[in-house]
Amino acid sequence: MSEKINYNRVAEAIKYLSVNYKQQPSLEEVATHVHLSSFHFQRIFTDWAGISPKKFLQYLTVEELKKGLKHTKNLVQVAEKVGLSTQSRVYDLFVNIEAVTPQEYKTRGKGVEIEYGFHKTPFGECFIANTKKGICSLSFVDDDKELVFAEFTDKWNNAKFSKNQSTTENLVEKLFYEPLYKHQFNLLLKGTKFQIKVWEALLKIPFGTVTTYQNIASIIGHSNASRAVGTAMGRNPVAFLIPCHRVLCSEGLIGQYHWGVPRKCAIIGWEKARLHLQNSTD
Repeated sequence: MSEKINYNRVAEAIKYLSVNYKQQPSLEEVATHVHLSSFHFQRIFTDWAGISPKKFLQYLTVEELKKGLKHTKNLVQVAEKVGLSTQSRVYDLFVNIEAVTPQEYKTRGKGVEIEYGFHKTPFGECFIANTKKGICSLSFVDDDKELVFAEFTDKWNNAKFSKNQSTTENLVEKLFYEPLYKHQFNLLLKGTKFQIKVWEALLKIPFGTVTTYQNIASIIGHSNASRAVGTAMGRNPVAFLIPCHRVLCSEGLIGQYHWGVPRKCAIIGWEKARLHLQNSTD
């Protein structure tokens, strides 16, 4: 329970920082906003992010995000140069997308066995579902678990479901708490050809960096389809692992996110913090 409370407080602090960053609120002001002492808030936030709230805020300012966009402006060329034309190496080839067969799509998962569970993560509670072919759903749960499960089963309403907290917990541990390069993840996804292309392109965005909707549109060969790219990202069935949180507006603004803007800020900053910590120890 304390882990969820801590993330909720971190998320509320990030929301407050994002709205008020121009005023550069003090540690005391942010701590007061989330009903904690300065000492307690600093400890909780640093334990979660690995860096101080002040440093974290720097990562989320428009100026800093714009700087990051410049670094990934030529993402297409970089991707081709290091062999990313068909599959991402940003996770060291540990994510492989497989689309459902036309028959599975038509019959809404008939014959597919799906195990699912609910688990704590650094970004709040999640729902995860897995098949023999791979993970088919990962979403964040803020309130109604029953609603989340009902929406999922509606998409796969002819599949066979079983709750398996042990199996799914093992996946969550690998996803959020262990170095990603150690694991291979397979995904089984339902989507149109265009959506699948967008989701594959998202995997080319390096950990801890950001890009734009326009850049993703260019990667998939549809330079004028930024709006359609945004729509496809909104249908992303696998949060975090397919990193739609790494896509920003061209102005450096955070933009929308299916699982909430504060959570998008949290994941971006969290990844940047880990990349910074990794580089500082190399």
